[in-house]
Amino acid sequence: MSDQKQVYMFFEGNAGMKKLLGGKGANLSEMTRLGLPVPPGFIVTTEACNDYYRHGKILTEELKKQIMTALQKLEESTGKTLGAATTPLLLSIRSGAFFSMPGMMDTILNLGLNDQTVETMAEDTGNRTFALDCYRRFIQMYGDVVMKIDHDHFEQILEEVMAEFKVQKSQDLTVEGWEKVVDGYKKMIGERGEPFPQDPHEQLLSSIEAVFASWNNQRAIVYRRLNNIPGDLGTAVNVQAMVFGNLGEDSGTGVAFTRNPSTGEKKLYGEYLFNAQGEDVVAGIRTPLPISSLNDKMPAIYKQFNEICETLEQHYRDMQDIEFTIEKKKLYILQTRTGKRTAAAAVRIAVGQVDEGICSRDEALLRVDANQVEQMLHRQIDPAAKLESLAKGLPASPGAAVGSVVFDANVAEERGERGEKVILVRAETTPDDIHGIVAAQGILTSRGGMTSHAAVVARGMGKPCVSGCEALKIDAAARLLQVGEKIIKEGETITIDGSTGNLYAGEVPLITPELSGEFSQLLGWADEARRLRVRTNADTPGDARKALEFGAEGIGLCRTEHMFFEQDRLPIVQAMILAETLEERQLALDKLLPIQQGDFEQILGEMKGLPVTIRLLDPPLHEFLPNQEELAVEIARLRERGEKGPQLQEKEALLKKVRTLTEFNPMLGHRGCRLGLVYPEMYRMQVRAICQAVVKLKKEGMDIYPEIMIPLVGHYRELEEMRKLALAEAELVINESGMPFDYMVGTMIELPRACVTAGQIAAHADFFSFGTNDLTQTAFGFSRDDAEGKFLPFYIQEKILSENPFMVLDREGVGELISQAVGAGRAVRPDLKLGICGEHGGEPSSIEFCHRAGLNYVSCSPFRVPIARLAAAQAALMEKEGTSELRQGSL
Repeated sequence: MSDQKQVYMFFEGNAGMKKLLGGKGANLSEMTRLGLPVPPGFIVTTEACNDYYRHGKILTEELKKQIMTALQKLEESTGKTLGAATTPLLLSIRSGAFFSMPGMMDTILNLGLNDQTVETMAEDTGNRTFALDCYRRFIQMYGDVVMKIDHDHFEQILEEVMAEFKVQKSQDLTVEGWEKVVDGYKKMIGERGEPFPQDPHEQLLSSIEAVFASWNNQRAIVYRRLNNIPGDLGTAVNVQAMVFGNLGEDSGTGVAFTRNPSTGEKKLYGEYLFNAQGEDVVAGIRTPLPISSLNDKMPAIYKQFNEICETLEQHYRDMQDIEFTIEKKKLYILQTRTGKRTAAAAVRIAVGQVDEGICSRDEALLRVDANQVEQMLHRQIDPAAKLESLAKGLPASPGAAVGSVVFDANVAEERGERGEKVILVRAETTPDDIHGIVAAQGILTSRGGMTSHAAVVARGMGKPCVSGCEALKIDAAARLLQVGEKIIKEGETITIDGSTGNLYAGEVPLITPELSGEFSQLLGWADEARRLRVRTNADTPGDARKALEFGAEGIGLCRTEHMFFEQDRLPIVQAMILAETLEERQLALDKLLPIQQGDFEQILGEMKGLPVTIRLLDPPLHEFLPNQEELAVEIARLRERGEKGPQLQEKEALLKKVRTLTEFNPMLGHRGCRLGLVYPEMYRMQVRAICQAVVKLKKEGMDIYPEIMIPLVGHYRELEEMRKLALAEAELVINESGMPFDYMVGTMIELPRACVTAGQIAAHADFFSFGTNDLTQTAFGFSRDDAEGKFLPFYIQEKILSENPFMVLDREGVGELISQAVGAGRAVRPDLKLGICGEHGGEPSSIEFCHRAGLNYVSCSPFRVPIARLAAAQAALMEKEGTSELRQGSL
């Protein structure tokens, strides 16, 4: 609507208007209301951004009018005028979306400078070097962001002037040098089309348009996709009076966190630079100073800043990320936002703030991103390893990584897509490198601090990062780096430790870390809050032990076929498959029985007192036989050598059997319960092995709760027959042993037909376990391997699908099938136990669906058990609050 208010002064907004004003604008408004030293300004709303796109990427006349009205109010409050010959107003133009997207959209500083106002600034400050430096920064930013001229063209001119004036650092240039840089910039822009605009009002409107346009730049799109941020929210634009940290050594700029974002320690953490503007700190152009040293340089400013940090953390009741500028020994706060943090820091901060009375346990649980918890399980360098560090930088993001060196983000992406492990090595990263950072195992930079772009993005992604490793001499053109006399070429292996900042040549042994005491405490709170139980998918005693350490409450999926692939029993399995008669097959099964029983004794024994769901044989039989093509090649070679004996005949018979068993579509072929129906002796052997293992363990005094799962049931008659078989064999074992025991027989629901006929199937089942991997394949008609390798990335990129349905449960399709099965099954059998055992059982969004659908448990891989425990608690708390949004604390 034309009369809709789309521009707000800072004093008109508040923290509750985040959706309209964006996170940055809402917080600037809130800090203004708190009376903190915030330079005044106004916000162009996210709705104005959406209008910009709705109107074909133009600013409406009504919006321009509102912007100019707000500008007039800003000029009145500052006593300065944009473009005036005396006391000109200079502005910063920054993006600010609902969800924090650091570095992904564009910023312009020093707006309002032109050939006239730069002279006024030089006269007013008595510092012509400063004025020219500000002007060249503005020309470069405006040229890059608005006029779309690659920043390399500006850097080339600067380097040429520095070489002419024989200086190593730009800050050492004389006035004459800066004049030459400014003239060079303007000339280069003019040669490429339109001259650099001198009208500050034109500069302002064009910059606002450019920031709106940056909402849909490539790096912002990639970032939103990685972090599940909707693409239709839009960004606000914050227009703020400039304050200058580059007026000399009594001025500066910095970024600080109220607690350590890597460890969670309650201690001010950050960096700053004297005589610098904000982008100098985050861009990694200069290596900054630790915030603690500000106490020595400017104790009064440091004390004031500490007090403001305490005020903001108490007010927002969470750790804050704060940007500040000091202009002529006066402190200004430019931004506060909930700070990004590692998983370990998120846990420590959450528990600490509960202990300090800042937040409740429920709030603490909602502040830790369950997806991010996996970071805490990242590998670390083995402390027993004897190592010699090649170089040391700043420990910017914890965890250790091993990979081959690459110097280019595109190369990192290409090699990462081929499955190679790479370390991205750069002088400093920029937002344009995000695709390479995603693909890399870790990041190493020679410049930049712990709040540089590389550090912030790596921490958010849970990737190890070492920044500011100044001992590195990087020659990107020659594809090598040098540390002292040591030269490492692209493709050679290095190891980085983001927890210590150390760089090592070659591959260093890594270990998996233990969970912290704070995390155990947080998970204890989660266990009290959740309704869903959490089991694990485990096929070996080692998997079961690890899952128990992480708090698993049973096994939701034990795949018996994985036991058949072990080398000591594979020949027996193959003999069973190749048997021509029932007697031959039974002979092989009799040999397998004690082996299977031993397997079950181990895994049931590890889980004593907890339920264990054991899935009977599922894959098609040809998977246990040699590869058809390899076998044919082997036979051809034997014939070529003139072999005619029993070895050739044996191989030919095997190939014939392999060809007989091979199927055009094995996923939908002779597998699962279909095997059990055609070859009931196979399932009978497995049920006996389970039951005899239970009897043996019960005699040893253990409480054992087996659940026998029949796979791939699509028709109730399949389960009816298989249930009869299982019950008959179990009763035989009970009668033979004289040892009664409790057990259940149920099925895996992994076919759409099973979902829509779940009421019929439930009459023969004690439990349903939803196998969402196959259910997703059969519901979509996708072959997972083919889909993920060929067209799923395209589907997601083109927004045909919002998520990979094999990673995040498809609620509209697969979820609807599950809900239908839950309702129909429980209508027939109210006590029907329901769980999920696909990979979705460890994914937070899918877990929330399982909670709302009324399932009893989720089951996931051992290392995702902590994630599932936390996500299950968050699902219960969100249901209680009537929301589906987590707190935005960690990324």
